[in-house]
Amino acid sequence: MRVAVSVDDSNGLDSVVSPHFGRCPYFVLVDLEGREVRAVNAISNPYYGHHQPGQVPGFIHSQGADVMLTGGMGMRAIGFFQQNGIQAATGASGTVRHALEQYLGGELQGAEPCRESLEHGHGELPTEGEYEQDELGRLREEAEILQQQLAEVVERLDRLR
Repeated sequence: MRVAVSVDDSNGLDSVVSPHFGRCPYFVLVDLEGREVRAVNAISNPYYGHHQPGQVPGFIHSQGADVMLTGGMGMRAIGFFQQNGIQAATGASGTVRHALEQYLGGELQGAEPCRESLEHGHGELPTEGEYEQDELGRLREEAEILQQQLAEVVERLDRLR
């Protein structure tokens, strides 16, 4: 099985999961045999900075991925992954290693559209360039996702004490 993970750097299993798959600079591809990692490869996102609907899911499909793990994605992207037979899971955070552990442990399952996708038409295709070219909007969304992830980490730390 091949798992693709959206990431902010190219450090393999130690890469930090990106809060939005289409806007990440890299993807880490992990080949698994059962629960054992067989190969890890970081690749550049050829659509980083600007993409049209369907391009990034098509690229992930061309890489032979069976699963896509990410912090968040839009409703249309979820549909494209379904059409390509790729299982998408949102809510990933931390490192690739952590996201894989969560996925393999059954804690990371299913894909829900991100808030921004819902705000821009409740799952409908946004007007071309409506938010993909809005750097401020992207940064605000990523900051909100990171705040949510931080709150979850603090909560887990408190439970461990």
